[in-house]
Amino acid sequence: MKIKEILHQRYSTKEFDPTRKISSEDFEQVKMLLRMSPSSTNIQPWHFIIADTKEGKARVAKGAQGFYQFNEKKIMDASHVIVFCARTDADNDYMLHLLETEDKDGRYPNDEIKQMVFGARNIFANMHRYDYKDLQHWMEKQVYMNMGNMLLGVAAIGIDALPMEGVDMKLIDQEFNLRENGFTAVAVISLGYRTESDFNTPEKTPKSRLPEAEIFTIL
Repeated sequence: MKIKEILHQRYSTKEFDPTRKISSEDFEQVKMLLRMSPSSTNIQPWHFIIADTKEGKARVAKGAQGFYQFNEKKIMDASHVIVFCARTDADNDYMLHLLETEDKDGRYPNDEIKQMVFGARNIFANMHRYDYKDLQHWMEKQVYMNMGNMLLGVAAIGIDALPMEGVDMKLIDQEFNLRENGFTAVAVISLGYRTESDFNTPEKTPKSRLPEAEIFTIL
């Protein structure tokens, strides 16, 4: 499938078919999309809670009550639901863990380059920690990059998706003890397959984007 076709057929799915499940083979590809996403300095500041059982999805859906109840069904009817979480800090232990994992994977031809990468990653992290004072926000940006990567990737293998910020992230943090473990929920994405009755399919609700002349400056 060409990229243009993928972009036009993907959309924010509003109604999932609860009878259809993503195959284990396809979901392995989803997990690969999550693991292999790019991030600034390869900092990988994320964790993913994956729910594919009724009980698991019900735990995530605790964050879709009250004001957010319009998203409860979109969680419960989906095949899989993923909570995207961001680190709340990147301390020295984590930086060393990243470095040694990369070294084990054969990323560094010699110790000089290994230490150079370690120093550079810390420079950028400390820039956001001390100068811009937005370290957690910077790490959340990397999580959103991961989300965009996954949304396009799952569309390429015929899986529908709905990214949601309309969930009580504080309740999600509490439900999964995220803050105690150095993380906080950023967003939830439901995955599965659209129903024929979904009002938001591109056939029923055509996509609308600003024109090229307005958004591109070609030099």
